[in-house]
Amino acid sequence: MRSQSPWNARLPDGTGSAAERLADVLGSDILHGILSVGDRLPAHRDLAWRLGIGIGSVTRAYAILERRGLVRAEHGRGSFVAARADDPSILLDMSTNMPPPMFSDRALARTLSRLARTVDAALFNVYPPVAGHIEHRRIMAHWLTGCGIEIDPENLLLTGGAQQALSVAFTVARPHVGSIITEEVTYPGMLDTVRRGGKTLQSIAMDARGMMPDGLEAALSSPQTGRALVYVTPTLHNPTTACMDSDRVHAIAQLCRRFDALVIEDGVYAGQSKLNHTLAALIPERTFHVSSLSKIISPGLRIGALAPPAAFAAQTLPVLLASSLMIAPLSYAMMAQWLSDGTASSVRQSLRAEAARRRNLARNILGKRMTEPGGDGFHLWLPMDASTAENVAENAKALGVSIAPPSAFSSCDTLQKTGVRLALGAVSFKNLTVALTRIRQACELVERKVSRDTIVVG
Repeated sequence: MRSQSPWNARLPDGTGSAAERLADVLGSDILHGILSVGDRLPAHRDLAWRLGIGIGSVTRAYAILERRGLVRAEHGRGSFVAARADDPSILLDMSTNMPPPMFSDRALARTLSRLARTVDAALFNVYPPVAGHIEHRRIMAHWLTGCGIEIDPENLLLTGGAQQALSVAFTVARPHVGSIITEEVTYPGMLDTVRRGGKTLQSIAMDARGMMPDGLEAALSSPQTGRALVYVTPTLHNPTTACMDSDRVHAIAQLCRRFDALVIEDGVYAGQSKLNHTLAALIPERTFHVSSLSKIISPGLRIGALAPPAAFAAQTLPVLLASSLMIAPLSYAMMAQWLSDGTASSVRQSLRAEAARRRNLARNILGKRMTEPGGDGFHLWLPMDASTAENVAENAKALGVSIAPPSAFSSCDTLQKTGVRLALGAVSFKNLTVALTRIRQACELVERKVSRDTIVVG
């Protein structure tokens, strides 16, 4: 005899469909511990009769909860609670933008065992060249070719991650320009670098394809701008996930050439989208192209790459030398091993599949609040006005989720339209449903307040 479901069935009032309202109330009870893992859910027909709704609505509600990871269906037995109760004392990190770990202890041990048999001891007994050993640069250049980026290994510098590559590029370009131009919301690490450099910073409006050419042209043609340095992310823009198509990249390239602007192209996600076009391919004579392995292979592999314009190559080497100590030889060896034996390609494909899985979960929980990403990364964007974004961030913190402050991405102080970035990689998939549900609750708290505040009182 089947056990009865312990759930106190009810259907709250609301404007959503019966299926959506049922999924929300049942999901809330699961996350708050009213139901426990393994508890049986009511049978479809019985629940429909008790609530006075159609069987199809119950079926759709259970399907929504299954996609959110809260419920599992067992053929011939019924549906059961699959998630643990929400523990509000656990702070879930959605502020750190990185991929989830893909290397197990055993996989790392195998890599180290192979390196012990094959590593060239000579590489550990001398200081490496400033730009890295040519063998390693060739391996990196070959990897980047597979990502759609053609770079001569002789013109490639290996760095301690993308942040160092960006800093070196900016330091080299800064004496040759009068102002910096970037998107209205952009990567905070680059904003910090630019603001410390003492140059005028100009913001360019964006649309779903990234930086808008009309705004860029207006800024470049202004006499006050002078020669400019344009920092831009064509693929999987951080934070908005926008991806430029070929027409947009060509338009940006033509403007930069026409006005003799220098470019820093952030390509850490190049190859992670079907829309994969680079400024380095169109205007290599003025583009510093930055890439990295930490976003698409492993956060622990802190190796980046910088391809400067040929005219600036000689200036780049001493800046790189002065900016930090060398990359650890073991990191070089692991990079060479993984890029050469197919491990990196396999991990990259697994990460793309994991990104799609997490993106689908977020879509099911957040719905139309999120912008549909243009590629396979581990951050999402919820567009909203600046005050709403700050309120959502405060609510999220109170609910036990940390997110990056929305103001951290703003390249100007007067920006009205911004949003909330959600980093999906630092939270385990097991906890991601809880984290995303808390974010939805944080948004709903603001939405309900706005709705009340805007009611016309006669």
